Amino acid sequence: MSLAIVYTRAALGIEAPLITVEVHLSNGLPGLTMVGLPETTVKEARDRVRSALINSGYAFPAKKITINLAPADLPKEGGRYDLPIALALLVASEQLNTTRLNQYEFVGELALTGGLRGVPGAIPSAMEAIKAGRRIVVSSDNAAEVGLIGGSDCLVADHLQEVCAFLAGQTSLSPPLAEAPARDERYEDLLDVIGQQQGKTSAGDCGRRWSQSAPDRPARDRENHASQPTPRSPAAIKQSGSAGERGHTESGQPPHRKDAVASEAVPRPPP
Repeated sequence: MSLAIVYTRAALGIEAPLITVEVHLSNGLPGLTMVGLPETTVKEARDRVRSALINSGYAFPAKKITINLAPADLPKEGGRYDLPIALALLVASEQLNTTRLNQYEFVGELALTGGLRGVPGAIPSAMEAIKAGRRIVVSSDNAAEVGLIGGSDCLVADHLQEVCAFLAGQTSLSPPLAEAPARDERYEDLLDVIGQQQGKTSAGDCGRRWSQSAPDRPARDRENHASQPTPRSPAAIKQSGSAGERGHTESGQPPHRKDAVASEAVPRPPP
């Protein structure tokens, strides 16, 4: 087969439109042409993919290679297309025999060693893939992010060879382990309430901390994440560790630290 088609997703804000990666090998002077409005990072995929294939034990096709990223009028950015391009090249050059490509979507950047790296916007990509009736394969770097969606439709891998062995039916890929959202314990200090002496007194009288009335709501669960796409990048989620927490900004402080909860009849400003 000299033609291969692989599905992936673009990152357009919090949306993830479908991108079809078409690779055609033909006779002629060896070279690679990429069309479909790829920006600089996408064009650099030719070098990353070449090294990743060679270092993974495959051969880079000595053919005239044409890669089309459709739709052609949608700009493509980032290294998220490395994995689908590499897989399409292997299938088109008959180094990978599989009939399962149309059941999956692939998103991931390739290291020169063939390892997979995470990309921004994995949650919208996974959500849209599932809506389209396909499963999605991402880097294990995105496991914490796509794990918020849950289910077995999201699969993670660490290396190009793992993905190829999976498509060839030689091994299996595991879904990400979704960690239960931890209960937020950072609302235990009444110093976060400025003024509001009546509320503080009532907190002691009724045996519970008045400032914890808001966070008593359940933490954001996987269903909430699936219904409300997040614009945050996976790197931000991974570094902050606050994917399942609510009521905090990136600085770790409550969003209304300087504002008291208005439960008094006449709220008083801070002195």
